[in-house]
Amino acid sequence: MTERFLPLDPAALTTLLCDADGTLFPSEEPAYAASADVTNRFLAGLGAERAFEPAELQGMTNGKNFRAAAGQLATGYGRELTRTELDRWVTEEKDVVTAHLREVLRPDPTVREPLERLAGHFGLAAVTSSAASRLGACLEVTGLSTLFAAGRRFSAEDSLPEPTSKPDPAVYVHAGTVLGVTPDEALAVEDSVNGALSAVVAGHPTVGIVQFVPEPDRADRVAALREAGAAAVVGSWAELEQLLR
Repeated sequence: MTERFLPLDPAALTTLLCDADGTLFPSEEPAYAASADVTNRFLAGLGAERAFEPAELQGMTNGKNFRAAAGQLATGYGRELTRTELDRWVTEEKDVVTAHLREVLRPDPTVREPLERLAGHFGLAAVTSSAASRLGACLEVTGLSTLFAAGRRFSAEDSLPEPTSKPDPAVYVHAGTVLGVTPDEALAVEDSVNGALSAVVAGHPTVGIVQFVPEPDRADRVAALREAGAAAVVGSWAELEQLLR
């Protein structure tokens, strides 16, 4: 474990702060597939000499929203984007990806059923780097909307005075403040390293979840989540339910 590690005390917890993409639903791969065309057109404008496959883009930016990824990619090509340029690309990518996720995501009882039982013991909130509209669409089509009330959804893109992205801890700090919980009272559940870093830096005990991580990548992700400071890593929501009993 790293020095960032925060121990897990289930008895102290009142709230679960759930990441969305890759945690509540398997949206990361289809999101990158839909985003690839937009991202490659964006990269071509920066001077990229080739197009990137969705898996490459995911490996480069996993856990960050498009705003942060675009800024990172632009810096790599020696470009500084204006706010207007960046906002235009962010809006286009959000619309394309959200429409695609509405088509491909479906309810999953292996998520919904454990979450319904956990909701009997903990307050649930969603904490994501993605846009609020994308989060809402995904919760709707996966049948999870009723478990995450509108006032308990937090977006690093839309909920803060200035948009940011994990691993910046700002969205977790904001969520804790709005919900009125101290960091030790709220457990973060994250699938990505950037997400885990965000939660741990904000002071939350954190559990990694790899339910939707492809099997060939799972061992490496488990190790990386532990290195990022996760107190435990589980393979499913059912395992998390068991852990918190």
